[in-house]
Amino acid sequence: MSSRLVGVGVGPGDPELVTVKGVNALRAAEVVVVPVMDGGEQGRAEATVLHYVPLDKVVRVVFALNERTDRARREAAWDAAGERVAELLRQHGSVAFATIGDPNVYSTFTYLAQTVAESVPGLAIETVPGITAMQDLAARSGAVLTEGTEPLTLVPVTAGSAVLKDALAGPGTVVAYKFGRQAAEVVEALRETGRIQDAVWGSALGLAQETIRAAEELDGEPLPYLSTLIAPARRGNGRGGKL
Repeated sequence: MSSRLVGVGVGPGDPELVTVKGVNALRAAEVVVVPVMDGGEQGRAEATVLHYVPLDKVVRVVFALNERTDRARREAAWDAAGERVAELLRQHGSVAFATIGDPNVYSTFTYLAQTVAESVPGLAIETVPGITAMQDLAARSGAVLTEGTEPLTLVPVTAGSAVLKDALAGPGTVVAYKFGRQAAEVVEALRETGRIQDAVWGSALGLAQETIRAAEELDGEPLPYLSTLIAPARRGNGRGGKL
């Protein structure tokens, strides 16, 4: 029996932002895997998935998502997670892996698929795109991501504040992911580059605890890990080169 692993993007948290194709993929799979940091903890992906599939179809798999210092422990946890998904594939043949956002944008799925493919011969791997946090924040805040020939730069602040500063010093809109723990450094970078005035940040988008604020209101205190920032491009008043 051939095996099929599908990475399904389920958006940033609002269940209405899961695509029709995503819902169909979740329902078609024999098992839907959701990543968690602890076996007893419901993650955002699982909360979204349960709007569309029954609980008995969902399997939690623990990943070392919060392990930043012990590489050996992190890799051991990834190997164990990969083997668990491989086992589910051997048993059921068709497995969907639900990931917040998009499966090809800073996603757990890319690492998982690589690991599982090494132990499941002939595995077919597919992805279903999902709405990203930057798209949702743009829609909810009114921030325009790109116009005309403007570039769009996406930076994970976990790569360091220097990477963010370089991006902010350049043209176009800059989006920062995973900046909650480095909120103070982000504020400093925005001020140094003169990009704080129109910037906006958000967290828990589409959920009851959703927060969307102007970046000028940031006081440097840590924010939720999955916070997103949009610093729009510097734009004039004309429309000449936008289209």
